[in-house]
Amino acid sequence: MGLEPGAIVEAKVTAITKFGAFVSLPEGKNGLVHISELSDSYVNDVNEHVSVGQQVRVYVMNIAPDGKINLSIKRAIPQAERNSTPAPRQERSRKSAPAAVVLQKESRPEAEESFEDRLKKFMRESDSRIADNRMYSEHRQRSRRR
Repeated sequence: MGLEPGAIVEAKVTAITKFGAFVSLPEGKNGLVHISELSDSYVNDVNEHVSVGQQVRVYVMNIAPDGKINLSIKRAIPQAERNSTPAPRQERSRKSAPAAVVLQKESRPEAEESFEDRLKKFMRESDSRIADNRMYSEHRQRSRRR
């Protein structure tokens, strides 16, 4: 069977870069698994998901006319298995949580936080910075008027 878009084949990781992993395919061809196609979850470091020499199943997304082959590891996993991951657990609000739990929550790495938690944190920091900038610019405008 030749290599064609839509096929799932076994491949061996040959090199890792900051933007993805290069793999060796059957028939002596090479392809790239982009960082966005490694996992359904956020990937900060490719090395956390694959290593050089590892055998992986890849889905052939497309083959460009210039010979570049785009691959995906996450699409090679059946949809039923991808959806079977447990939903993120509900956390208690800070007001009702004991101090030890609050400290533990704040010290965990960002990679474990859900997207919504990171977005809320970003929005709080952003609003705070905007308010500080407004206060600073209003203070400067008042001092110029005098």
